[in-house]
Amino acid sequence: MDLNISTPALLFPAISLLLLAYTNRFLTIANLIRQLHSGYKDNPKPEVFSQIQNLRYRVRLIKDMQLYGIVSLLLSVVCMFAIFAGYNLVANATMGISLILLAVSLVYSVREIQVSTAALIILLSDMEK
Repeated sequence: MDLNISTPALLFPAISLLLLAYTNRFLTIANLIRQLHSGYKDNPKPEVFSQIQNLRYRVRLIKDMQLYGIVSLLLSVVCMFAIFAGYNLVANATMGISLILLAVSLVYSVREIQVSTAALIILLSDMEK
């Protein structure tokens, strides 16, 4: 397959928007952790521990999805340089790896959404009791 310079450049806006969304998720969870921490100091409750475990897992998922997204973007840059330099084999390989890492990042995002949704359902069911 013969790539031109605009092919990997197509990933830039998509990955940039994904990283922005991932950062917003991280900031939201960071604020939630801060609120939970201050509330726990005032009134320690045992059920907060399970929320802490859930948030710790979600932070790890967000960190991983950001990492894979950033590496995907970096490999897109390497691909563009390889195309510019005339290294077609390297360009094809880095573009393929970049797309795979972008897919991995999206899978982590789906998992984080599932965990987040499950936590909200638990909170709602607790309120219904």
